[in-house]
Amino acid sequence: MNESGRVYWITGLAGSGKTTIGKQVYTRLKAQSDAVVFLDGDMLREAFGHDLGYSIADRHASAMRNARMCRMLAMQGLDVVCATISMFHSCRAWNKANISHYYEIYLRVSKETLISRNQKELYTGALNGQVQEVVGMDMDFEEPLQPDLIVVNEASASLEAIVTQILKLPE
Repeated sequence: MNESGRVYWITGLAGSGKTTIGKQVYTRLKAQSDAVVFLDGDMLREAFGHDLGYSIADRHASAMRNARMCRMLAMQGLDVVCATISMFHSCRAWNKANISHYYEIYLRVSKETLISRNQKELYTGALNGQVQEVVGMDMDFEEPLQPDLIVVNEASASLEAIVTQILKLPE
């Protein structure tokens, strides 16, 4: 089976805009072809029955599960937009080695902006000691080393401009 689909792997911390941007990329691709799927880290956890927790080991297993799912779908000719924290160099390296049309998009957002967005109340919960295992707070995030695109997604970033940049890959 020849791999023909593209994988847009959108990564960044919680609250960086992965899902919002990913859905918009999906919508634009879907207008051109029905062979497109959107996957989100939370959505994938639910689909797999919430069988993994949030420890480092479970997060790594989840990231690799997502990576293999993306590869499988791409091998069937689907374009895949996957929005996931994907905090490990090893997972992203596996993607680069095993998915031929793989595009890594890193959404970089300052900690101050993430805390102000307070996605799912994770950051205030972590700051107050009420929530643990929050990536970027009490768990390290291995910032992507060589993504295809780095998007600084602070308040001034236009959603439409970001999506257009992503869809221009691999120029």
